[in-house]
Amino acid sequence: MAAEAEVETEVPVKKGIPKLFIIIGAAVAILLLAGGGLFFFMSSSAPTEEAAGEHGAAATAEAHNTFIFNLPPMMVNLSSTDGSQPFMRLTIALEVADEHMMTEIQPRLPKVIDAFQVYMRELRKSDLEGSAGIYRLKEELLRRVNLAIYPAHVQSVLFREILVQ
Repeated sequence: MAAEAEVETEVPVKKGIPKLFIIIGAAVAILLLAGGGLFFFMSSSAPTEEAAGEHGAAATAEAHNTFIFNLPPMMVNLSSTDGSQPFMRLTIALEVADEHMMTEIQPRLPKVIDAFQVYMRELRKSDLEGSAGIYRLKEELLRRVNLAIYPAHVQSVLFREILVQ
C-alpha cells in the first residue's frame, strides 16, 4: 500500500512548451495574418497616381459622354371608371449619348410627346402605384421614345417630377 501512496503523490513532470506560449504564439500569428490581409486589401483597392491618371480620365470621359435633353412638363388625365378625373403631372428628361442625338431628337419631339400622351391617357391611377408601377412606366416610355426617334437612340428616361392626383 505504501507503493501505491507514493505513485499518487508524485507530480508528473511537464515536458515541451507550456500552453501559455502556444496561445500567445497563435494570437501573434493571427494578428500578423490579419494585418497582412488588411494591408493587401487597402493597397489593392486604393488606386495609385498612375492608375488614377489612366483610369480616372477614362471614367471622367465616360461620365461626360451623356447629355440630358429636357422635355416640357406634361399634364395628362388618367383613365377612370368611377367618374373621377385623376391626373398626372410629369416632367421627363431623356439621357442621350452625345450632342448629335440631341439634334436628331429635336425635330421629332412632337412625335415623342404624342407617343407619351397616347400611352399615359390609358393608364389608371392604380397602374402607377408603388415602385413597380413607376418602373413599368419608365420602361414603356423608353420603348416608345426609341420607336418614335428611330434610328436615334435614348439611353434612359429620367423622371424629374411625378405627381398623381
